[in-house]
Amino acid sequence: MNEYIQRMINWVEAHLKSGFSLEQLSNYMGYSPYYCSFKFHQITGISIRRYILLRRLYLSTEDLINGRKIMDIAFNYNYSSQEEYSRAFKTVFGITPGEFQLRKLPVQSFAKLTIHKEKDWCDMNISKRAEIEQLQNELFDKDVLNILNGQAMYDEFKTEKLMGEADYAPFNEAMCVNMTTKQVFDQEFVDTRASGHSELVENYIKKVIVPLENLFNKKYKWIVLWFGEDMFCQMNLLTILAYLEQSEYKGKVFLNSFGEDEFKVNQIELQLGNYHSVYKEVLINHKKPQVELLPVMYQAIDIYLKMLNENNAVVKYISKNKDLPTTELISKLFDLFPTIGYGDLQYLKLIDKIK
Repeated sequence: MNEYIQRMINWVEAHLKSGFSLEQLSNYMGYSPYYCSFKFHQITGISIRRYILLRRLYLSTEDLINGRKIMDIAFNYNYSSQEEYSRAFKTVFGITPGEFQLRKLPVQSFAKLTIHKEKDWCDMNISKRAEIEQLQNELFDKDVLNILNGQAMYDEFKTEKLMGEADYAPFNEAMCVNMTTKQVFDQEFVDTRASGHSELVENYIKKVIVPLENLFNKKYKWIVLWFGEDMFCQMNLLTILAYLEQSEYKGKVFLNSFGEDEFKVNQIELQLGNYHSVYKEVLINHKKPQVELLPVMYQAIDIYLKMLNENNAVVKYISKNKDLPTTELISKLFDLFPTIGYGDLQYLKLIDKIK
């Protein structure tokens, strides 16, 4: 069945710039339109039409960056008008194609699906090193704190001194799960988060708070945040930004946003101002904020709010495939839901609950 779905994905990819027809796909595959649509959704966790929408819009961002006319891009991806393309673009990314073309803000990657692909999650290969070396400018040495999403990334950056003699700190949290509090990193926050993770408070402090001591105790001219595009990383990023506003940090803040697959880093200077209110609106009140956000965070918030639904896409997928061995099921979840960014622990909790 995996080979069958991969053939379907390959056909869809070859026809992204032409008018998609489920009937043509079914003729190519030799099965009914309903069967093709049902199996695609069952195996990938996403509908064919949603997959095509996200792939077309993501690929179109490269054309926008390269300065192509928006009308030409719209017709190239088989939209009936520039207005139709712009509406779809804003629905997914939170800004118009024109705004994106002007500001070139980071968005979530949406790569071609490959069933059972091999992944390299932690090792820093040559291409990743080259990407990081391009960022070794004035944000490379003293008076700089690099905050990295997770211990593995921190260990690599710190050991290899990838940003020179600058300071490094990991954020070892998963803010996309469990309750949180209005004030970030105070005692109520620690107690609430430790309880949510079923950890002793002293263990939580050792794991999450102590590694951030430099953030609390030293003054920096620059803070550089290294966080991925997925929802898991973006909710962590939102929490750090909320703390910087809460603590009235006065220096400059830079975001190095990256995708796991290609590790292409998009560096942008952030302006503090609304992140603490967004943090409270999203992570406490579970509502979509009204202020303008980076597209990558806008997308992540949309995913986060959908994941709060008891019958979300991941839960549905696990329910339909709960007879699979747990290790195989987790591997499939990693492959099929990269924009969520959950780790083993989050998926195991969901699987145990459903099985």
